[in-house]
Amino acid sequence: MSKYSNKLLAIAREVQATESKLSLIAETTGSQFLIQPNSEKICLFFHGFTAVPEQFALIGKAFYQAGYHVLIPLLPGHGIAGEWNGDNPPPLPEDPQIYQEFGCHWLEIARGGKEIIIGGLSGGSTLAAWLALEYPSKINKTLIFAPYLSGSNKVVDLFVRIFNIYFEWWQDPQVASFGYDGFAMPALRVFLDMGTEVLEKAQTQKAAPMLIVSSESDRAVGNREHEKLFNAAVQLQPKSWYVCFDDVWDIPHNMMTQAEGNEHVDLLISLTLAYVNSNATWAEMVTLCDRLKQADFPTAIAQLNLHGRIASAMATIMGIIDTSIEKLRD
Repeated sequence: MSKYSNKLLAIAREVQATESKLSLIAETTGSQFLIQPNSEKICLFFHGFTAVPEQFALIGKAFYQAGYHVLIPLLPGHGIAGEWNGDNPPPLPEDPQIYQEFGCHWLEIARGGKEIIIGGLSGGSTLAAWLALEYPSKINKTLIFAPYLSGSNKVVDLFVRIFNIYFEWWQDPQVASFGYDGFAMPALRVFLDMGTEVLEKAQTQKAAPMLIVSSESDRAVGNREHEKLFNAAVQLQPKSWYVCFDDVWDIPHNMMTQAEGNEHVDLLISLTLAYVNSNATWAEMVTLCDRLKQADFPTAIAQLNLHGRIASAMATIMGIIDTSIEKLRD
């Protein structure tokens, strides 16, 4: 194994030994690591608020098969077994600095790689976006899935900011749930505040390239803020992309697994890998979509001199990109 692979393997064993002393919800709850014998490409994923690393197991496997090391650490205060309720809420941090220091620690671990991809879902993607703005030169690409920058309803945002109650998620009996069933509201407020900071910084600071993924079927977060983040980011980082899945796809907020309700998770993974393997600006993607109304994919690529800069897998999902472009134009 390479020196870098051995370093990652040693860190993975140390983390797993530490977590084995904790009382976790299940054996699959802890941090997950997929270490290549010899690779300089690495993915760092942050799972969603109240969830666990298992949420990223499927996409993590896809990136591992593509030659990447994969790190999916358990977020602070997450995954601990207990009789949690309003009188005894789970031990989730209520200080954003705890998450930010955690993210910086894992980014430093990943830095030995020559290609560093980071990503996350919901609160985890808010953390990834914060890192992309703080350390753009250290990150090759950032995968921002349904970031929690605000809720889908401004009244709910106000509720999150003011009240310190205990809240339990509504659970669809047909859909799997990873992690805690509920939380104290100040623990969620952390990500609302961090999301506000991300939106403000994106106006003036260049980020690492971002793929921001949204869904019209998402009832948890505000899609308008996703567009706002993209519109700011792409001005300073032209290789940022925005994809919003139409309602027809019925992709929920927890979009990383079929078990959590996304019947099109393979499409999401294909889109993600295609973005990572492409090197085009958003302006070039807009031009390509317009050209595809007159020519087939290979012809359009040749006419625009994009050969080698657009992943071939992108051909099957250009319709989704085009729909996203039209949403932004509206």
